[in-house]
Amino acid sequence: MGAGLNFVTILGVERSLTGRRWVWRQAEERVGLGIAQALGVPELMGRLLAARGVSADQATDFLEPTLRAMLPDPSCMVDMDKAAERLADAVVAGECVGVFGDYDVDGACSSALVISVLRELGCEVFYHVPDRMLEGYGPNVAALRAMAERGAKLLVCVDCGTTGHEVFAPLHNLADVIVFDHHKAEGLPPKIAATVNPNRLDCESGLTGICATAVAFFGCIALVRALRRREFFAGRAAPDLLASLDLVALATICDVMPLTGLNRALVTQGLRVMGRRARPGIAALLDVAGLAEAPTAMNCGFALGPRINASGRIAESDMGLRLLLAEDAFAARDLAETLDSVNRQRQLVEAGILSAAMSVAESQVIAGHPVILLAQDGWHPGVVGIVAGRLKEKFNRPALVAGIGDGVAKGSGRSVPGLDLGAAVITARQAGLLATGGGHAMAAGFSLPAENLAAFHAFLDERLAVAAVLPGAGELTLEGVLAVAGADAALAQMVARLGPFGMGNEEPLFVLPRARVVKSDRIGKDGMTIRALVEGEGGGRLKTLLFKAKEGELAAALTRVGGAPLHLAGYLRAESWNGRVSAGFFVTDAAVA
Repeated sequence: MGAGLNFVTILGVERSLTGRRWVWRQAEERVGLGIAQALGVPELMGRLLAARGVSADQATDFLEPTLRAMLPDPSCMVDMDKAAERLADAVVAGECVGVFGDYDVDGACSSALVISVLRELGCEVFYHVPDRMLEGYGPNVAALRAMAERGAKLLVCVDCGTTGHEVFAPLHNLADVIVFDHHKAEGLPPKIAATVNPNRLDCESGLTGICATAVAFFGCIALVRALRRREFFAGRAAPDLLASLDLVALATICDVMPLTGLNRALVTQGLRVMGRRARPGIAALLDVAGLAEAPTAMNCGFALGPRINASGRIAESDMGLRLLLAEDAFAARDLAETLDSVNRQRQLVEAGILSAAMSVAESQVIAGHPVILLAQDGWHPGVVGIVAGRLKEKFNRPALVAGIGDGVAKGSGRSVPGLDLGAAVITARQAGLLATGGGHAMAAGFSLPAENLAAFHAFLDERLAVAAVLPGAGELTLEGVLAVAGADAALAQMVARLGPFGMGNEEPLFVLPRARVVKSDRIGKDGMTIRALVEGEGGGRLKTLLFKAKEGELAAALTRVGGAPLHLAGYLRAESWNGRVSAGFFVTDAAVA
């Protein structure tokens, strides 16, 4: 890890080739040393664990997360037992069930999980995924009534419905309603059969950081348990719920839930299930994305999730769900290829908006706004959430982006850890600034009359004022210094044990000091990846990669063979090829030594 971790900057880098200042991620040195001694691991690992808030007695469970150690009793959530009994009634009676979902990854995964389990248990199930443009987010009376009129005696809303008081009221005499959700609640729950949501104001489960698919997963566990009490499985097999963990993992990652505690165990086990490729839809999506190795959290977040999301953004809202439900490999392949094509279209639409949004966002930051809020006529509401995410990453503060049509602004926002955007948006709606609004800590959706945008911006600036003093995106936080000779496969595999990486458990960034480029070339179909072989000051050679390597100082530095030595910042990762594991260094920044 290197000495001098208390220095303000790393290697004196005040402005790197991408314009960033390099700083240390603080860790309690004594705790790190204690963890290393207790586990018999290198001091580097101990410090990395300490930096993640892991104590010596938690370290083993962190490195080897198991459901046995982490799985809670589903009954700890309010209304879970009521939901399980009503679902069990439906299964035993062979009732028809309607499932109302959402058009994002969490909505598609939670819908697929509930539909698959209920169908396996013998229920007839049909579903509805709302059209983002025509119906907006959340349940609506027309769609729910239509399912009830088709014969559904029970309606299950997943990843939505917590605030559906007015929507559910007209259905009182038509069908029972159950909600499995995780979005921020306000006031009393709707008067329905059950509202299972760990973010209910009266729920003391402590599971506030799980996604809707995880809530639905626990609902299915509770259902199977209720059916066992009724001896429903005498002479027949119960559903293999562990096989559904691939859906739970995918949704947890893509809905940006913290990858700590229970979520860490769910994702770790879920990625193993995903790696078996037993679900045709996910197997086809992995193939279309060109992912031959065991899937990772990064694959889910950057390759699988965007393709599933694409359909709900600019195409048929239920295409992602249809893919996850596909039982035929050929049908799954067709859907995956279509989603891949739609995702490329989405990228083009997004790029057009992002280029216009970036400069305006920068001017708001310069003007001192803690929160970025942008809206413009013609911006596609289906992609503004992605643009908001890009702005959040660029400026390290909450960002909200909306498209305006017919005088109404509809948009999405993304937040940074520690700032609850969903709660702020709900409060703004309660204050009369918004027509609709809700979400969770890291993401929210909203709509409002365009003339209210300035007042909404002022409200958010005041509510989330602390964002103004967050470290700027101009800072890059690193966790250790590695010698090129020591950055080998064994160390890379050890660092990988800290994964899965994501929100709440970021992948550690390291620096290779004074490395020289001895060989360099551009690879890939578009030539946008630079592969450079670097040599350390004390010897040793290491392959480095720079993705999205457009023209610029960083790209130029990595293609300059024999140039000045560089301090390289990036991720150390283990790579497998033909049964051989090697180390690779994935560059994110550099500074001339």
